[in-house]
Amino acid sequence: MTVREAADLLLKARKVVVFTGAGVSAESGIPTFRDALTGLWARFDAQALATPEAFEADPALVYGWYEWRRTVVGRARPNAAHTAIAKIEAAIPGTVVVTQNVDALHEQAGSVSPIHLHGSLYAPRCSSCAEPATPPDGPGDEPADGRRLTPPACEHCGAPVRPGVVWFGEALPMDALEAAVAAAADCDLLITVGTSGVVYPAAEIPQVAARFGAPVIQVNPLPTPLDDICTVNLRGPAAEVLPELVLSLPPTAAR
Repeated sequence: MTVREAADLLLKARKVVVFTGAGVSAESGIPTFRDALTGLWARFDAQALATPEAFEADPALVYGWYEWRRTVVGRARPNAAHTAIAKIEAAIPGTVVVTQNVDALHEQAGSVSPIHLHGSLYAPRCSSCAEPATPPDGPGDEPADGRRLTPPACEHCGAPVRPGVVWFGEALPMDALEAAVAAAADCDLLITVGTSGVVYPAAEIPQVAARFGAPVIQVNPLPTPLDDICTVNLRGPAAEVLPELVLSLPPTAAR
């Protein structure tokens, strides 16, 4: 099916969910977990670092890696896909943005209060009492040796502060998951963008919308396990496809 057919669905919609994955931010130069690490981090497995067990075993190693990652993310800028999503949100007030990404590029592009299913690099918390810690200011500096950086102590209990992301083996934040499922169950269109459809339970979100009868538009360069539930599959980079889709919105709304 074509962008025109997808645009017709968008024009009729009043409650849209835009569900985004790593592919959206990858177009801003942010490496995904499936990309090979470079430089001094090349000898580490990203998935092995992103676990509670890794942090417990070597907090300075894991915290240092996340500070390096935050530095990379902090230097990135929203791309045309982020901007197009913000335009959809502005044009259709019932739009809810749900993201698996831990950066703040949706917010920088103009999206209001996206639901972060996997947490955020900008919301650190205590590893023991879970109290929020002071968010980092700016992109930060890469750890001097490129590897280890001692995490700050919690102001409440003195335990090490950890990154505010969901690690492998951890449950998603219940409030975010419940809000995302509720939005998907209530929407009349879901647009899934740049996600592989294999990371659960987040991958259930488009399936919830489909089960409740909403059409699903998928934007992805490659086929995914979500293909079969989608009404429209648009192949291509999000930064190219989504701006085309936004052109279908009324001129005053799509600015």
